[in-house]
Amino acid sequence: MYTIEDLQTLMARLRDPDTGCPWDTKQTFSTIVPFTIEEAYEVADAIESEDFEHLPEELGDLLFQVIFYAQLGKEQGWFTFDKVVHSLVAKLVRRHPHVFPDGTLESVKSDQASQMSPEQDAEIKQRWEAIKAEERESKGAKGLLDDVPVSLPAITRAAKLQKRAASIGFDGEGVQAMIEKLEEEVAELKAAVKAQQDHHNEYCNSHIEVHDSIRDSIKEELGDTFFSLVNVARHLKVDSEAALRSANRKFENRIRYMEASAQEAGQSLNSLSLSQLDALWESAKQNECEKE
Repeated sequence: MYTIEDLQTLMARLRDPDTGCPWDTKQTFSTIVPFTIEEAYEVADAIESEDFEHLPEELGDLLFQVIFYAQLGKEQGWFTFDKVVHSLVAKLVRRHPHVFPDGTLESVKSDQASQMSPEQDAEIKQRWEAIKAEERESKGAKGLLDDVPVSLPAITRAAKLQKRAASIGFDGEGVQAMIEKLEEEVAELKAAVKAQQDHHNEYCNSHIEVHDSIRDSIKEELGDTFFSLVNVARHLKVDSEAALRSANRKFENRIRYMEASAQEAGQSLNSLSLSQLDALWESAKQNECEKE
């Protein structure tokens, strides 16, 4: 079996300016980032589709990204893979004083109970957030939201912003309050859409386009609705990205079922009426229920 040392050797060989791979030798930190994001999503997809047979391969692809960055860091004299591992272990030991009481990997809490009380669990979470806040401050992040990456997917970033605000007590009064806030945002979105429709009706015989302010208002209200929906999901302890990916897969499966059904009848979807498409859609939903 190959080891992590073998993987590091392989990476160094790929980056060798004389005998390495031309593609690998051209890469930089910034050029690899898109591949890292892609590999992370492929890991998530394998897990959510329960494709555990291929999960080791996907995890390996993601690990390779870390090894690649470590090799680039070594070449620049900035850091090594060992530094990456050391930093990770040190951080996790520091963040888990309830497991490593003396702040060392070898220390063990003698009175560790098999199950923690809700009070102990809350205390651990509070301590975790306090330690993370200290770490952020040591990195120069002065504001509460300073180190939330701008490059995160919008839905993921919304949840992280909300969680960070909740860490100081700036949070809603439970799921029901969040749902009411969502309904409020939906009502404001409806009002913005109605304003657009009224504008069209008023100038239906002219070539005047929808006023920019109306379009901007709809965009803003849509954003607020998305943000509130993510907040509802967070309070329900549901991962918004995972929920949406699941909805995407369900939609895709239904469309594929509709395509197959139409093909069996010698038709194509673009030749069907809306009522026929609706009937196929309902059939696809019924097929899902039968499989369950």
